[in-house]
Amino acid sequence: MQSQTLRYVLDKWPGKKYLGIYRFLPIFFGLGAALEFSMINWKVGSTNFYTTYKKRQAESLARQALGLDE
Repeated sequence: MQSQTLRYVLDKWPGKKYLGIYRFLPIFFGLGAALEFSMINWKVGSTNFYTTYKKRQAESLARQALGLDE
């Protein structure tokens, strides 16, 4: 029953004739944009994804410069 309902909803999604399976791309584009927005703007304490990433990148570059990486 759920499979039939899902099939019905997917068949009713606009753009099937011209875009085929690619008609769902805007949904995934929007989800990716929302994820990116949340990674940039949501903070836990004083950090977010990008501050953590930049800190790890700086640590990695410092380790390479000092020859601490094995």
